[in-house]
Amino acid sequence: MFFVFGPGGQMFRGSADQLAQVGPVRRLQRTRAVQMQSTNIEENGPVPFFPPPQAPAPRPLVQDAVAAYTQTAQGPQEPRQPLTHVRDVMSRSMLTIPPDMSIGEAWQRLAERNLGQAPVTSPEGQVVGLLLRADMAPLELLPAPDTQHQALAQRTAAEVMVSPVPTVDSGTELRRVARVLIDADLPGLPVTDAAGQLEGFISRTDILRAVAADPPLDLWSGPRPAQRI
Repeated sequence: MFFVFGPGGQMFRGSADQLAQVGPVRRLQRTRAVQMQSTNIEENGPVPFFPPPQAPAPRPLVQDAVAAYTQTAQGPQEPRQPLTHVRDVMSRSMLTIPPDMSIGEAWQRLAERNLGQAPVTSPEGQVVGLLLRADMAPLELLPAPDTQHQALAQRTAAEVMVSPVPTVDSGTELRRVARVLIDADLPGLPVTDAAGQLEGFISRTDILRAVAADPPLDLWSGPRPAQRI
């Protein structure tokens, strides 16, 4: 089951096929971020408009090898179970952004947690939009270097967020979510109940991580297709 929520509340409830017919969520057109440079490039080099998040230090290979050996020595783990629904792979601990938060502060919060997006929620906890770091610095709103910071400081999450935004029920099959992510060109979807209360978030990364890890990911619903001999 999929929903569409905006500042005015629920706008749609239905299947993935029905969602594909909803105008506001068909291949969302968004302005991509621009990387601004300093006025003295020869001296300072390119300077990103926002400070990039610091990447965590790589883990020594020897530690990975020891951990793998230890896990093997412990013998079989719990039986593997297929993953078929959103609840099996979604993130339950997530960052949320209030609509009135400044873009500068929202960028910092996303960067600190190395996130590319976060649901925008009302004070009551209902999803009203999705904020993407890729949309935080529209080119047409930054006409000259000396007005960049001023223009950005005057914008809030409500002005930049994707809204209305599709959301998904936790019991929805994963393959249907993957289709909606492709159709809407979004990196992830908030997971909500029918009232729009946020329960989690499922991203493309969550699905890929499930494919690469145990237990095995099962994207099929109902009978599997017959194998050709």
